[in-house]
Amino acid sequence: MAAQAESWSWFTALAVGVSLFKCLFINAYHSTDFEVHRNWLAITHSLPLSRWYHENSSEWTLDYPPLFAWLERGLAQAARHWDGDMLRLDNLNYASPATVLFQRLSVVCTDLLFIYAARECCRCIRVQKAPQVVLSRPSFVLAVLLLWNFGLLIVDHIHFQYNGFLFGFLLLSVARHLQSRHLQGALLFAVLLNLKHIFLYVAPAYGIFLLRSYCFTLDRPDGSIKWSSFAPLRLLALGSIVVSVFALSFGPFVAMGQLSQVVSRLFPFRRGLCHAYWAPNAWALYSGADKALAVLGVRLKLLQEAELPRAAMTGGLVQEVQHAVLPSVPPAATLLCTLLAVLPALVSIWRRRRGNRAFLRCLLLCALASCLFGWQVHEKAILLAVLPLSILAVESREDAGIFLVLSTTGHYSLFPLLFTPAEMIIKVCLMLMFTIYSFTALGNLHRSQGSLLCPMEVVYLLGLAAVAIACEFIFPLSPWRQKLPFLPLLATSLYCAVGVSYSFLRLYATLLRSNNKRKQL
Repeated sequence: MAAQAESWSWFTALAVGVSLFKCLFINAYHSTDFEVHRNWLAITHSLPLSRWYHENSSEWTLDYPPLFAWLERGLAQAARHWDGDMLRLDNLNYASPATVLFQRLSVVCTDLLFIYAARECCRCIRVQKAPQVVLSRPSFVLAVLLLWNFGLLIVDHIHFQYNGFLFGFLLLSVARHLQSRHLQGALLFAVLLNLKHIFLYVAPAYGIFLLRSYCFTLDRPDGSIKWSSFAPLRLLALGSIVVSVFALSFGPFVAMGQLSQVVSRLFPFRRGLCHAYWAPNAWALYSGADKALAVLGVRLKLLQEAELPRAAMTGGLVQEVQHAVLPSVPPAATLLCTLLAVLPALVSIWRRRRGNRAFLRCLLLCALASCLFGWQVHEKAILLAVLPLSILAVESREDAGIFLVLSTTGHYSLFPLLFTPAEMIIKVCLMLMFTIYSFTALGNLHRSQGSLLCPMEVVYLLGLAAVAIACEFIFPLSPWRQKLPFLPLLATSLYCAVGVSYSFLRLYATLLRSNNKRKQL
């Protein structure tokens, strides 16, 4: 036991180091999400349960599932000992030094779950022989890619959110499935769904995988399903876990007749197709094409500029907008596109049992499909794919190449979240350090297998660097700054959307190619 504990001492050093590093951002810029969570502290502390999802004195109403509301309630019990004024409902936009310190530290402390999940993921890495040098071990590289992830650092500890806590549940659930501890994995994912409902997007991967690989215990010689091996008790166990968690979470609101009210808060479809700043997805490309067609139509005198909708889609506002030329996209269309995008992956892991890595790959495809085709996608949603892909990146050269394209593109797409001058040097330096480490460490891991990137991918990433320089340094000094203030957002979203789409297609190719291999992933 002593030797085992000593061999993981480097992980403790990484975890303590990143926790202390996060504390350096306590007085950094924070977004409106800071007030969102302060208001939720006040709601859950000051009001009875029956009014949590009815309170609307602030524009930042409670719109997370009930288990997250209970987390806020628990944090509020500690917050009252720091500064009770932060728990007053009428104290909007309150941000005393004690409040800032408490909320920042609450994110650092809840990240302990993410740290534990990262360690469990590191234990799941499959290597034939680990190098003697700690810095060259796949588990060490994975720990750095997870614990020091650029996106999580700026989104949680500068912009302000609790994504580390939520991704801790996701990664721990994935680790349990990789360890074939499926009931624990199902329980963790059920809890996660009741903390943040965006993870519904990857629920199909969980459902199909568990039904295929846990509830059916045997296969035919060709790898197809053996229907007689269905184990109803296993299905009952899974169903009991999921139903119990949802009953505990939503049961009180069902008893009070408030289920419809809660659901209306969780799915606010009137916020529009794209988020305040376009996420790099298919709808960014679609909206960009609409703008290009509108400009072309005006120049060719086929359209009247005065009759076109106001250019608000890149204005940083959450609202419903209409496309000028192309048909506007309803929520049902985005759901249909998402389902069609994940269907081949789900069929693939259903037809043949191909191991727990196939489940992880399917989860990634569901995550990316939701980023590409979902309704009102947040820029931060790209982390739903980047973080789990880190696991595959340290095991496979091809996955490492995909990771480099996706993480570099996805992380840069987060730059518009930090738009204040004081944070410019922070985000640039953090991005460069993480990106350089990713390229160097993964390149060393897979050195014997050749280059991680093809020439086309290298050219694309060099183009991304050119876009970054133009948007961050040249554009602010140009005369276009006043006339076209949102041009950098448009350029960032469109260029990054190409990289995310490309990564999605490459991941799909790796999954579907494995259909022809009899060996399990």
